[in-house]
Amino acid sequence: MKNLFKYAAEHWKSLLVIIVVLFVQAYCDLSLPAYTSDIVNVGIQQGGIEDQVPEAVSAEDMENLLLFVPADEQDTVLSAYDADNSTYDTEAYVLKNSVSSDEKELEELGDILASPMMLTAGFESGSDMTKQIEDQLRSVLPAQAVTEDMTVFDIIKLFPEEQRDALIQTMEEQMEDVPETILEQAAVSYVRTAYEDLGMDMDAIQIHYLLSTGGKMVALAFLGMAASVLVGFMASRVGAATGRNLRGRVFHKVVGFSNNEFDHFSTASLITRSTNDIQQIQLIIVMLLRIVLYAPILAIGGIIQVFQTNVSMSWIIALAVILIGLVILVLFLVAMPKFKVLQTLVDKVNLVMREILTGLPVIRAFSTEKHEEERFDDANRMLTQTNLFVNRAMTFMMPVMMLVMNGISVLIVWTGAHGIDEGQMQVGDMMAFIQYTMQIIMGFLMLCMLSIMLPRAAVAADRVEEVLSSKTVIHDPGQPESFSKTKKGLLTFDHVSFRYPGADENVLHDITFTARPGETTAIIGSTGSGKSTLVNLIPRFYDVSEGSITLDGVDIRNVTQHELREKLGYVPQKGLLFSGDIASNIMFGNPDGSEEEMIEAAQIAQATEFIDAKPDGYESPISQGGSNVSGGQKQRLSIARAIAKHPEVYIFDDSFSALDFKTDVALRRALKKRTKDSTVLIVAQRISTILSAEQIIVLDDGRIAGIGTHRELLKNCEVYQQIAASQLSESELKAGMEDSLYSGKEVPDHA
Repeated sequence: MKNLFKYAAEHWKSLLVIIVVLFVQAYCDLSLPAYTSDIVNVGIQQGGIEDQVPEAVSAEDMENLLLFVPADEQDTVLSAYDADNSTYDTEAYVLKNSVSSDEKELEELGDILASPMMLTAGFESGSDMTKQIEDQLRSVLPAQAVTEDMTVFDIIKLFPEEQRDALIQTMEEQMEDVPETILEQAAVSYVRTAYEDLGMDMDAIQIHYLLSTGGKMVALAFLGMAASVLVGFMASRVGAATGRNLRGRVFHKVVGFSNNEFDHFSTASLITRSTNDIQQIQLIIVMLLRIVLYAPILAIGGIIQVFQTNVSMSWIIALAVILIGLVILVLFLVAMPKFKVLQTLVDKVNLVMREILTGLPVIRAFSTEKHEEERFDDANRMLTQTNLFVNRAMTFMMPVMMLVMNGISVLIVWTGAHGIDEGQMQVGDMMAFIQYTMQIIMGFLMLCMLSIMLPRAAVAADRVEEVLSSKTVIHDPGQPESFSKTKKGLLTFDHVSFRYPGADENVLHDITFTARPGETTAIIGSTGSGKSTLVNLIPRFYDVSEGSITLDGVDIRNVTQHELREKLGYVPQKGLLFSGDIASNIMFGNPDGSEEEMIEAAQIAQATEFIDAKPDGYESPISQGGSNVSGGQKQRLSIARAIAKHPEVYIFDDSFSALDFKTDVALRRALKKRTKDSTVLIVAQRISTILSAEQIIVLDDGRIAGIGTHRELLKNCEVYQQIAASQLSESELKAGMEDSLYSGKEVPDHA
């Protein structure tokens, strides 16, 4: 998992910007339920009145209100208001600006007026509680002092100040158990009545509140949408940049691999890691930035808002989080082990498909289509079964999550309904609580949905990191040397031994020889004797295990690989062409070369015959891998590619095997003239190819069985004699093949 976050952290500047924008989006999303609650509670139920302390009140209402305010606090109330005889039709008191702008003073004033406003509103509306109090007051006073037309306010005025304060204290003690929400609603109801008494347009106040609050909601919705779009855009850019960088790094790493690393990572696996795995990483990084970062911000913000809304139902949130956490835990424990298996199975399907597609002619020739179909079906079936397992886990998760969400919603409504009935909360508060709870659950739900993708992407990141962190066996020296300017192409093997990494025995044993410029050094031996392995050491496809290889007097391990390979013209055993055209393939190693050099190389390689026969000539297209040309044409173009580079050392790894004898002889004759100043190494199976080589090295089981010319080896090398006897006629063996193919003399018919 750490590799996944490491790749994302490389774009830390963009991450910081995304986090800031996510907070903006979360603020917008979390603010909307509160505004919804205000619309319901204040805009609809309270008629747009949100003040719990009246901004203005008539003198008569103020007089009645002060009847229920203790004497020592009446001055505090009156000092908060200014008398106003001009604004309204009746004498009024208006709240001072200094008080309305000071939250502390306003809250203190609200605490003083809360109970008096509730009592006043109750007496005016004739509630059951205030009716009982009124009856008690009438019974206390003498019957002749109380008339039928007297209001409760008139009655209370009859009480002396001390008796009235005691009465107020008694009333407040009776109201101690009244929920705070009822006090707030009573205060709002009183304020509404006070405004009506002043002749205010209550419909206009309500419409103004609804429009202003609704406008804020619309603005927040658009801001949240803009933030969401911006986050999506930036997350996509970060994901795409991460994918691009990883593909580039993997490609550059793989290009620098030696054959040892290619033996460790199969081609199919490297392709999967470079495409499917990096695509998984790119996708999950977008999801991480868009959802995983946002989910905890939304969930934590929702929890904070819930505690501000109604703490009594917070246990429902805890229950929901625990249930969702259990689902995620079970999902991880069950599905996590399958993800590594899944990527391995993708590798296997790619490997089988690649083998079948590349080997299709052989498969058809041997009529093994049925067997290969079964191989592919087995790999495909295993991948399908694993995918089905993961998808079933996902299918199981969604209904469980929906069950949790719906169950929590029902539980909130059930608990909230009881709270509303008991006056502990309002309808809008319950609606906001439901929305906050759903936001919290959705945050965890998004994390749960990603729990399917995250482990697979983590496995993919580990597989990519395995490639990036792999140690390349062959690397450039810290302080590279340079080749001598005086020597050109002098190649020396000095007691070279080699074993493949991880092998128990050497493939080559104590190989010592020198290949000189202007001479042809041929290497021959039975199959598996180490011929190709030997020449693969020269370009440093592998490094020697013992001894050293020097070129122009410098150990090839002491120079950069680029400088070494600039001096080499390598023709592999299996001709390989690249998609493009014939010209691009010939000039592959010398892209700045002239057209004359290209044509000359094609003529020496005996390729002009089939090139000129094509309608587009050198611009004729070449398919991937050279699949649209024959084996002999592919080899000739590979040879032309090496010739066009003008190297100092030519390496032909059995590069003439696909040529007919006539073309072989013509090519070698032309090549001899072209390479008169170069060192030439030829790995061959046919003795006729190397008869006139100045030096023939005979390999037998990784050891040098003989070194010399054709005639010398016929006399003193038993292994060479056996090879020659299997390929040459008796008369040719006796004559020692004195006629040289490279000297321009007649070539025997069989050659």
